Amino acid sequence: MASKQFNIDKDAFFRRIRRLYSAWKQSSIEEYSNLHKCDAIVVVVGEDQDIVYSKSTAIQTWLFGYEMTDFVLVFCKKSIHILASKKKIDFLKNIESSKENEDNVPPVTLLVRDKSDKDAANFEKLLSAISKCSDDPVVGEFVKDKPSGDFANEWKKRFEPKRFEIVDLSIAFAYLIAPKDDVEINLIQKASSLSCDLYSKYLVEEITEIIDSDRKVRHIKLADNVEQASNNNKYMKNVDLSQVELCYTTIIQSGGNYNLKFSAQSDKNNLHFGAITCCLGVRYKQYCSNIVRTLLVNPTQEQKDLYEFLLTVQEAVLDKLRAGVRLCDVYQVAHDMVEKRDKKLVEKFTKNCGFAMGIEFREGSLLLAPKSSSVARNGMVFNVALGLSNLENKNATEDESKIYALFIGDTVQVNEDKPATILTQNKKRLKNIAIIIRDDDSDDEEEEEVEKSKKSERKNNVEEVMKDAYGRGRRTALIETKLRSEPTTEDKRKKHQKELANTLNETARARLAQKAGNSVEEKARKSNISYKTQSQMPEEVEIGELKIYVDKRYETIILPIFGIPVPFHISTIKNISQSIEGDYTYLRINFFTPGTTISKSESAMFSNNADSTFLKELTYRSTNLKEAGEISAPCSNLNTAFRLIKEVQKKFKTREAEEREKEGIVKQDSLVLVNNKTNPKLKDLYIRPNVTTKRISGTLEAHVNGFRFTSIRGDKVDIMYNNLKHAFFQPCDREMLILLHFNLKNPIMFGKKKQTDVQFYTEVGEITTDLGKHQHMHDRDDLAAEQAEREMRQKLKLAFKSFCDKVEVMTKQVVEFDTPFRELGFYGVPNRSNVLLQPTSGCLVNLTDWPPFVISLEDVELVHFERVQFHLKNFDMVFVFKDYHRKIVMVTSIPMNMLDHVKEWLNSCDIRYTEGVQSLNWTKIMKTITDAPEDFFEGGGWSFLDTNSGDEAEDEEDEEEDDAYNPTDSEGGEVEESESDFSEDEVSEDDEDDSEDASLASSEESGKDWSELEEEAAAADRDRNDFVDDYTKKRSKHSDKGSMKRSHDHGHHSNHKNGIKKIRKH
Repeated sequence: MASKQFNIDKDAFFRRIRRLYSAWKQSSIEEYSNLHKCDAIVVVVGEDQDIVYSKSTAIQTWLFGYEMTDFVLVFCKKSIHILASKKKIDFLKNIESSKENEDNVPPVTLLVRDKSDKDAANFEKLLSAISKCSDDPVVGEFVKDKPSGDFANEWKKRFEPKRFEIVDLSIAFAYLIAPKDDVEINLIQKASSLSCDLYSKYLVEEITEIIDSDRKVRHIKLADNVEQASNNNKYMKNVDLSQVELCYTTIIQSGGNYNLKFSAQSDKNNLHFGAITCCLGVRYKQYCSNIVRTLLVNPTQEQKDLYEFLLTVQEAVLDKLRAGVRLCDVYQVAHDMVEKRDKKLVEKFTKNCGFAMGIEFREGSLLLAPKSSSVARNGMVFNVALGLSNLENKNATEDESKIYALFIGDTVQVNEDKPATILTQNKKRLKNIAIIIRDDDSDDEEEEEVEKSKKSERKNNVEEVMKDAYGRGRRTALIETKLRSEPTTEDKRKKHQKELANTLNETARARLAQKAGNSVEEKARKSNISYKTQSQMPEEVEIGELKIYVDKRYETIILPIFGIPVPFHISTIKNISQSIEGDYTYLRINFFTPGTTISKSESAMFSNNADSTFLKELTYRSTNLKEAGEISAPCSNLNTAFRLIKEVQKKFKTREAEEREKEGIVKQDSLVLVNNKTNPKLKDLYIRPNVTTKRISGTLEAHVNGFRFTSIRGDKVDIMYNNLKHAFFQPCDREMLILLHFNLKNPIMFGKKKQTDVQFYTEVGEITTDLGKHQHMHDRDDLAAEQAEREMRQKLKLAFKSFCDKVEVMTKQVVEFDTPFRELGFYGVPNRSNVLLQPTSGCLVNLTDWPPFVISLEDVELVHFERVQFHLKNFDMVFVFKDYHRKIVMVTSIPMNMLDHVKEWLNSCDIRYTEGVQSLNWTKIMKTITDAPEDFFEGGGWSFLDTNSGDEAEDEEDEEEDDAYNPTDSEGGEVEESESDFSEDEVSEDDEDDSEDASLASSEESGKDWSELEEEAAAADRDRNDFVDDYTKKRSKHSDKGSMKRSHDHGHHSNHKNGIKKIRKH
């Protein structure tokens, strides 16, 4: 136990020591009566590895966090003494510092074992300290603990001759350590979660499979399998298996032999398919949990009723179990309920309803029993387990089923003013524990009822086939029907999408209406006025001499115009240029004016002065020749002005750029640092984006209200918990990086830029490989390097996972790390490169490449697939956000074979999706929506993207057109009249007489063929500039002028069907 590997939690040690000494002084609490009598307390631990639970080792774990062999701990009222080996003392060195010895905690003295004299001198020091406590000291011990080993025996030889008065402190210390603090509660919650996982993911599945396959498996074999599963990462996920063990050997009972005690053992009988009681408990980092369930196979109605009654009793017990309630009163509630239902059940009811639990699995002095007078305290953890045994099943046909038992239990936490909280959150309602088996021996009455419906007939036919094939009825805990009439996955998906489409437009319209009521205040632009008062105008000699003067303080250039110095703010100057031509120097100054290419923010300076006259440019000329008596040439003023204007302009633009970067930055809270060194920490991490130009490593620490990254150069980056939108942990499975990624609500500034995504990572293995290096399949160096890389990967995963777990516990789940689901990922191009996009519980991300891709699904309105044509290899994916002013995000080049996969994922996330064959101009679409949202939703909203709805509408229109044109012999006149009315609407008023003549002529001509009628219709269309198709265009080339003229006279009233359709389409 090297000090380099383990660290003691000093805060927890001194906090618990203070609780011990505070209880030592109390005499009012009955449980502390023996503790109050003591002058000294002695805790001795030997080297017996077979002892799992003892008060001595429990005190070690409670104070130090670890168990240690060959160890003596002596508490005196004014001092604490610890005797152990050198390595253990090195581990305990941190608690010896006088700085930590706060009020109510005596100084700690550490003694190193001396094996040369068998610790005789050290033992004398300890005994001397005890003797000084009082003239006739009373020593408290754990009487039932019998430490063994050479070290413990030597202590006994020295201690027993002193003949101190001994009192037992087992009850006092049990009551002392029973209330759990937040750290202990979190460990028990984790242990409870592991118990639930082991029970539901392995034990229940295994028992169900045994029943389904009708196998014979012994109880003891099943219990051994549970112990093996507890060391399997498949069932115990995201945990260090070295910290996990079973509290006791799993107890499986069935077939009439039941013992509802946790000291019972699984026997060698085969599992019987009746009432099966299962008891198992997982211990995590020395803290215990427990879960008890009863599985009922084909239960009778009486068994169902009794089980439901037992659940009601447990609920009443949990409601009564609160802080301040005596434990015997809790048991009495259960006893009274059982007695009220049936007095005969009282003797079959368990003798207690559970016990306190923590570092030790069972605390015998804190039972929920009739004679327990102790009072429950806030934070205590109990194993509430109650059951009924020796129950008789009158309807049983087998001897093993005649006697059965019901047993349920959970790990619970005592609260102040509300019922106890269940920590083993595993379902135990009747529908969750009942297993129904269907056999050949099913009743004839059931078969008759089944035959009443067609679906049931189909089901029976399937069962008959199974009987013929296997010679017996198939046992199954779950019978599923797979019929042709059942909807397919695609049908279910379409139905769900249709429901989403119905609610999408209504929800979006309501959201936009709510936003419209909240007026957004536009940020006022800084004024570009140089001087607010005349007094601010500088009084320099150059100004009086009508020279160009640059005022750096107010960022203003004072230019002489018509003999008057006029100030111009630097923001009004577009650019300047200087040139020398002959004996003269020219300085040209261009200004911003309306109509020039400027940004939207800069154009605001002209909005309030629309009627003013603007100066576009100024040119100054000065001679290069120096007159006699002049110190410098006149052009020196222009040269100086040119240089200074450039400097001021550069400074102004730099400051403006920084201010633009800072726009949207929300002031963060100040980071509250953790004073001790036990806060979660990860070292040797790199940060993205880089703090400096070069990549630099540092340490990430979790504090009270945020994270702090400190580089080796001293740069600091703080990220507040309340500013985290998403936190991701991506392990190094099939990746070259292991990383933590934070997506922020509001951007933060570092590296002179705004950042909404911050990532901390470390590389795993070699990212680049030397292909020129000779490699051999069985090269020992390569094999060793691969093994070292695997070990490093596992070590990094554990370190990062441990950091995430500690942060979640410390923040009380305020910060929760999400892990991408790699198996659901698909490839696409969100930026420039083709990357693997992986869904998480609430996002779609790619974190490996930079810049990262993070889409929060709660912000997405809908997803549209473009270029969905099955002769193409790829399609595109467009994300439209609920904030329509936000730019859409597109992922391109997604493989076409992933289309159904992506649809299924979006459908499971309740996100509406549509698809089309073309790429759309989303900039114009979103601008149209934001300019007139009401008109957009009045016109159908997002339904324009749904090609299916459009096809249905077109089909309906075509059907209506076909129904509209259905002439009969009796209706011929009406059709002709309606056509005449339509043509009158189409032609102009000047041609009304011509159309009437044409109608008369067309009625007289009866010998025209189809070709002539077609030409007439085409000519009529051409005269009115109507659309002409390719067929009529070709025919018109071969027609003569007379036919065209005739068609002009008769085309409007032709009753040719194609002609009518052409006019209607026009």
